[in-house]
Amino acid sequence: MPDHTRDHGIQPLDGVMTHWGVTNHQLVETSVEQLNHKQVQKARKGRQLTLHLMLKLARTLNDVVLSKIPKESRADFTPYSHKHLFNYAKDHDPAWTDPNEGLK
Repeated sequence: MPDHTRDHGIQPLDGVMTHWGVTNHQLVETSVEQLNHKQVQKARKGRQLTLHLMLKLARTLNDVVLSKIPKESRADFTPYSHKHLFNYAKDHDPAWTDPNEGLK
């Protein structure tokens, strides 16, 4: 029988948050969807989440990152999808590169 684990290791979400200098607290504070610190920590560490929570985290991360980008560059921002942030999400592409790399 295959070993089905709910722990998937450090997620791409962690790298994106680190790249943009986003803290767990900033996500929780910015969220209008009632995220909590425990959910954000589980997401970064790779504990398997529901699709609903992955989408909630992606929306909140996009809001935080967008607020860090200068207004004149915001039109160039490509929102992150849950499939970019979680390596166990359906349609995740391990070869994906961040199109927002040059905006920071």
